[in-house]
Amino acid sequence: MNDKFDSFVVFAEMRTGSNFLEANLNAFAGIACHGEAFNPFFMGYPKSEPILGIDQATRDENPKKLLAAIQGQQDALGGFRYFHDHDPRVFDTIIKDQRCAKIVLTRNPVDSYVSWKIAQATGQWKLTDMKAQKVAQAVFDADEFSAHLDALQRFQITLLNRLQTSGQTAFYVAYEDLQSVEVMNGLARYLGVDEQLEALDKNLKKQNPSPISAKVSNYDEMLEALARLDRFDLTRTPNFEPRRGPNVPSYVAAATSGLIYLPIKSGPEDQVLNWLAALDGVPREALRDKLSQKELRQWKRKTPGHRGFTVLRHPALRAHDAFCRHILTTGEGSYRQ
Repeated sequence: MNDKFDSFVVFAEMRTGSNFLEANLNAFAGIACHGEAFNPFFMGYPKSEPILGIDQATRDENPKKLLAAIQGQQDALGGFRYFHDHDPRVFDTIIKDQRCAKIVLTRNPVDSYVSWKIAQATGQWKLTDMKAQKVAQAVFDADEFSAHLDALQRFQITLLNRLQTSGQTAFYVAYEDLQSVEVMNGLARYLGVDEQLEALDKNLKKQNPSPISAKVSNYDEMLEALARLDRFDLTRTPNFEPRRGPNVPSYVAAATSGLIYLPIKSGPEDQVLNWLAALDGVPREALRDKLSQKELRQWKRKTPGHRGFTVLRHPALRAHDAFCRHILTTGEGSYRQ
């Protein structure tokens, strides 16, 4: 018997990497994830067998029977994946149950939408053999994406609020975290399972590894549509980082070499910029700065083999530089102005 939890739920959405997360959870002997147990169209997985002796007809009539079976599983900690459009009759029971561990898996909604559109076009929702890979481009539909984003955000905000008001916390996993065996082992410890994995599951393959610009047939149209949206809402899912984008206008690209410098304030900026200009034998004015994200993408595409870098300065030296520039002085750039 698990001292921490009786069951768990993975709150996720389509094309967020939930199949891969489940495969790694099921690699632990003490964990059993039963797929999309409350998907209204199938049970667990398409064309799958009953779960713990409960068939789909029984579940559809009374979903809490299946929930009780998963909670009562004796040989492992039972759980399932739950999406925003799954059976709402079990949501309240799940969210109120403090003995049910909550895992929240998120992915950039643009990436998940594009992946979903490609899967719709190819009919390929999982890939275990790269030889069987099907390739297609997504067609971005602004109205459809807006509705998709709105549904995801409303569910995530509801989920966050319910956890907050009931005094619970969840284990948050981003799509990018799925490639970390350390994160998977940390998740197991959160669930109360002491077993550790040596490596991640290798059966599932990433279906669309190319950059998003190559995956969308109307990419420029997509960029225009996204520019009209509130960009801060694009990632409005529970997280613990400030919602900000990269400070691209501060990046400085070499005149001809494939190098781009990412400055850190109060670092050795002047020395690095002088070196970067001297590298191509040009004055500092020839360096490219104040790039937009679009211009940065264009520069990367036109500069094969490019490399980005920064230069660190000792924290004490950075603090001293900032003190001299902004506090000690009363001139331009000081905090007294």
